[in-house]
This record gives sequence, C-alpha cells and structure tokens, in this order.
Amino acid sequence: MSSFLIKNALIINEGKKFAGSVLVKNQLIEEIYTSTPEVTDKNWTVIDAAGRLLIPGVIDDQVHFRDPGMPQKGDLYTESRAAVAGGTTSFMDMPNVKPQTVTQELLTERYRLGSEKSLANYSFYMGATNTNLEEILKTDPKSVCGIKIFMGSSTGNMLVDDIDTLSQIFEKSPMLIATHCEDTPTIDKNQAEYQKKFGDDIPMEYHGVIRSAEACYKSSSKAIELAKKYNTRLHILHLSSAMEMDLFDNSISAKDKKITSEVCVHHLWFDDKDYLTKKSRIRWNPAIKTKKDQDALWKALLDDRLDVVATDHAPHTPEEKDGNYMQAAGGGPLVQHSLIAMMEQARRGKISMEKVVEKMCHTPAEIFQVEKRGFIRKGYYADLVILKEDDWMATNANSLYKCGWTPFDGEKFQYKVDKTFVNGHLAYDNGVFDDSSKGMRLSFER
Repeated sequence: MSSFLIKNALIINEGKKFAGSVLVKNQLIEEIYTSTPEVTDKNWTVIDAAGRLLIPGVIDDQVHFRDPGMPQKGDLYTESRAAVAGGTTSFMDMPNVKPQTVTQELLTERYRLGSEKSLANYSFYMGATNTNLEEILKTDPKSVCGIKIFMGSSTGNMLVDDIDTLSQIFEKSPMLIATHCEDTPTIDKNQAEYQKKFGDDIPMEYHGVIRSAEACYKSSSKAIELAKKYNTRLHILHLSSAMEMDLFDNSISAKDKKITSEVCVHHLWFDDKDYLTKKSRIRWNPAIKTKKDQDALWKALLDDRLDVVATDHAPHTPEEKDGNYMQAAGGGPLVQHSLIAMMEQARRGKISMEKVVEKMCHTPAEIFQVEKRGFIRKGYYADLVILKEDDWMATNANSLYKCGWTPFDGEKFQYKVDKTFVNGHLAYDNGVFDDSSKGMRLSFER
C-alpha cells in the first residue's frame, strides 16, 4: 500500500483548526506535523493540500444500503461508493433488508457481503423482533455496532411492541440498543382522520401532523424509561421534534452518557414548508416537522443534548418514492451530500466547522466505542477527507446513488469533497474511484 504525505492542509480536529501535514503509511496515520516536513522517502506520494481542509472521515451510524434483497434501490457497492464520494468512510447499516437480519447466520452473511462489496468501512446492526431474544443475546459487542429496535413505524415483523419482550431486551442486551421511536397507534389514529377527510391523496404537508411530535415523544420517552430502569446503553435515532429535546442531557460529555441521541441532516435542512415544492421526495419517517421543531433541533445540537449528526440514508426508486400520500415510500438518499450540506450550514453561520467534525466524526466514534477511528491521531486508521472550496450545484444527474435522484436537487454548495482515504487507501480522488481495496469491518472497544 502506498504512503502519502498530505501537506499544507488546514486540519480540523478535536476542536481546533491548524495548518499542518499528515503522513499516512500502512493503513495508519504515521505522523502529524504542524509544519511542512521534508520528504525523506522517495516512495511517498505527496499531496499538496494548500488552501484545502483536512478532516477525519465521517462515521454514519444509520444507513439503509438495501443489501441484500432490494437491488432496485441500492446495494453495498453503489451506496458505499456514494458515501466515500461524500466523505463518509464508515457506516452502520440497518437490519430491515430481505431477509431481515434477525439471526446470527443472516448477520454473518451481511458481513460477508460487506467484505466483498463495500468501499467504506462497515458494521451491521442485529435486528430485534418480538420472538428472537435468544439470537439477540448471542451478538458480539466487540464486532457488531448495536441492536436495532423498531419501536414503531416498521416493516414486516420487526415492530417490537410487546412490553415483556422490550423489557427483556433492555434488561439483557449485551450492547448498545439503537431505537426508532414513533408510536404506531397514535400515527394510525391520525392517518385515519386525514384519510376520512382527503382519501388516499392526503396533501404531503400533513405528513408531520400524522407522524406527529406526540407520536415521537410517546415512544422516545418510553425507551428512555426502560433504559433508566435497566441501566441500558440506549441510542435514540433521528430525533425530529422540539417536544423530545427535554428528554436529553448535556451535563456530561457524550462518551460518558448512557442515553445518547442522533439528529439527521434532512431534519436540520428542510422544514414542513418544503413539502410544497419537494413533496414526497422529502417524506421521511420520522417526518420533517415545523420550523419551530427544526429550530429546537439546532439549539439542542449546539448545546450538546443531541450528540450525533447522521443521514438515515434510505434510497427508493423514483417510482417507489413518487405518487400519492398512501403510496409514496418514506426515506431518501443522503450519504453523498451529508457532509457537504453540514459544511454549507457552517458557511452560513449555523454551526462551526469544528462542531460539524465533532458531531459527524468524533462523537459517533466515542459513543459507539469504534476502535481507532473518528479522529486524526497518530496510530489511528487513516480515514481522511480533503475538502476544497468550489461553487457547484447538486443535481439528480450528478448524484451517485443507484436510485438516481437526490433531495438536494438544485441546491448550491460552496464545498466539495476532493479526496477520501479509507484505511490509508486513496479510494476517491476528484471524481475518480479506486475500488481495488475494500473497506474493513469496524471493531469496537467494549
């Protein structure tokens, strides 16, 4: 494997910006310099990053790459390729594929697929059902990111709504539990009311009313109640409402919390007024809600009640995504644009670049206890991203998702990913991929 000297970069890492250089050798960060070092080895490939930013690779704790079983939407090769182009070097993929990842045998098969296909580093959640506790308890905390529980809004038999089963999982889980929290009975009641009024063609702007803040709060508060009762390591995914923000704490650092939280890029970027133009293309579950909700999410992110920024990347074909309210699938592709969108928010003054790196790189590594990733540190894996200033527009045509579209179609950005290193391998270089080396399975210091 080649050695690289990335010199003259503006490095953003651990709350600081500084001019420096990084030497990459044998998958790892060999040295970090605060001056420009001499080239002492003719085998080094020198990259002059003057005028560019250098940050750790993004760790996305929630994606749906649709592999196996839904090749029309995406697969591990296509979506990891888009991720790497967007500066995401590690991902944690959800269990609602076909077949659902609810046995150790099926979990092992997904890791095999990851090793064969993924350009980025990977981990896969073990899925929970009302009947697979025995399989859950076999999961290895050192080699699997977590247990995923759908406490509402699920597919197939993955809705875990039996309180005895939930209690046992929260009590006995050997590792972090990640939850999707929406109360299904509340959503069903709301939807029935709007169907009575509009039929199946409910205006999309009512999505956040149907999948309401109350539905989210009822489920999130229940998860936290169980976690406190059993001292469970709980991570609540894709928070979307102001109402839920009072459930979370910022009195201790994220790495010391037993209960952590995630917000997704789309809930920070769009609000319910955007349904008028974007329609079903921004239909997610949990729903994008009001500007008041969005403002509360930003406030909680900046004061550290919200710990992580992720994507919930969940591609669908245009045919699956478009149509009336009752037909349109929930979810959308994001991994190619998540870092760029957050850097654009930094440029607009909503958040500092240091905070973006903290929430997308450092904190996911800390709260999942990912081994030797998420920071620019000597001896850590060289998962690195070089960003350049460049005015450009995201379009469906220049998106890399297998589904062929992006919710950011027509959005202008001021930063672009120039190069992405995965384990010291230059996987993406100014639009050109080198897929000769695949990503690694994530390991966890638990």
